[in-house]
Amino acid sequence: MVTQEQRAIEAAANAAAAAPTVDVAWEALAGVPDPEVPAISIVELGIVRDVSYANGRLLVTVTPTYSGCPATELIAALIRERLAAVGFNDVDLATKLSPPWTTDWIAPEGKRKLAAFGIAPPHVIGPRVDVAGISPLRRVGVVVPCPRCGSQQTTLLSQFGSTACKAQYRCDACREPFDYFKPH
Repeated sequence: MVTQEQRAIEAAANAAAAAPTVDVAWEALAGVPDPEVPAISIVELGIVRDVSYANGRLLVTVTPTYSGCPATELIAALIRERLAAVGFNDVDLATKLSPPWTTDWIAPEGKRKLAAFGIAPPHVIGPRVDVAGISPLRRVGVVVPCPRCGSQQTTLLSQFGSTACKAQYRCDACREPFDYFKPH
């Protein structure tokens, strides 16, 4: 005779054995494009900080590119949709704002994809200086190469591009405008 307790233990064991792994979740999330820059995934962008199991549920921790990012809710919906498609029915999303997201978290492959998409990827401008209110784009000597022709001769047109995290540049060689993903 099998007791209710034994059935419950067996059911829990079967559920645990059938649950997809964290690696499956990471793989699924690597296919979720950023809504504002669809050439790069949310994993390559570095906003997916952690994926783990907590209390039998999948926990996905994300850090938006900035706290007012208008795509945050859409990204959460895309995460839930993609994970449900691969078998994760119990998913918790946690938003972690500290430490704040930085362009340093963009994967090298993500930076290559940005350039191929026509967006100049962020680059390190040397030692970081924490000066509130001063944009790194105002510092003398910042060279933003054109993602189309590679020219170093570019001109800042506007500190604000197609989204708040980008600036608008124009190449002086090929004359094409392009976005630059601002480092921060």
